Amino acid sequence: MGVIHKIGRRKCAVARVYVSEGTGKITVNKKEFATYFPTATLQYKVMQPMSMTENATNFDVKVNVYGGGSTGQAEAVRMAIARAMCEVEAENRAILKPEGLLTRDPRMVERKKFGQKKARKKFQFSKR
Repeated sequence: MGVIHKIGRRKCAVARVYVSEGTGKITVNKKEFATYFPTATLQYKVMQPMSMTENATNFDVKVNVYGGGSTGQAEAVRMAIARAMCEVEAENRAILKPEGLLTRDPRMVERKKFGQKKARKKFQFSKR
């Protein structure tokens, strides 16, 4: 089979995933996947495409991820793994597509506007 290389993005996070046949070991930035993503929610998001296609123990995954926060990184990794699972077997696409795992989430942080406290929040008006 060889090594499959795919890229996933979410917000400012970019994940490069290398999938090869193995025992189900996931390494993120040269660390164990459970130590890099400590919460159960983030671990579930990363494992979601592999568990849905029943490939959790069939492939080793090596991930390089940078940018963004932990949630954005986890979702970028999820998208890259989902794309790799589609390349492994074409039938996986029918499983992952309805769940929205192959769609790039276009939502980005809205920029702060001048004269305001944040993107939409205004400074408090006080009448003395």
